[in-house]
Amino acid sequence: MDSATKSSPSLHAALVVMGVAGCGKSSLGRACADALGWPLLEGDDYHAPESVDKMRAGTPLTDADREGWLARLGQMLADRPQGAVLTCSALRQRYRDQLRSARPDLRFAFLDLDEPTARERVAARSGHLFPPSLVASQFATLESPVGEPGVLRLDATAPLDQLRDQVLAWLRAPLETAA
Repeated sequence: MDSATKSSPSLHAALVVMGVAGCGKSSLGRACADALGWPLLEGDDYHAPESVDKMRAGTPLTDADREGWLARLGQMLADRPQGAVLTCSALRQRYRDQLRSARPDLRFAFLDLDEPTARERVAARSGHLFPPSLVASQFATLESPVGEPGVLRLDATAPLDQLRDQVLAWLRAPLETAA
């Protein structure tokens, strides 16, 4: 990406790269952050220690477990008016709405993936806090963001460069035309 992209005046939104475990949030988040010159905030890095312990033990998080985490993430987005890329599952609409309340110009890149592929990808990761046994709970919790304002649905199986380019083009478009 050239320096003109990084300094484009039309880029005013922060970005959440969202989806279930194994969809590629970290990879796409890093690619977008690098291209935009924005900091990358890895949502998993900000979970409470108790939540990390629950996930490692194979116990799904509850809404109460996520409450403080989402508040921290929202504040981090609000504290970065020049833009930031956040990776966050953002599975429920109320979670996305909480993030939007902290950062009204927020946009979401939704990496859509089927459950068998997500389970396969999570099983292939080593050293990650999220075990394959929790993939089904992610799909049970997921409320599709398709149709919400400021959401771009992406095929999580597409090549990373293609996904990054789709997101960058979408961020340059006015919010009213994004879907």
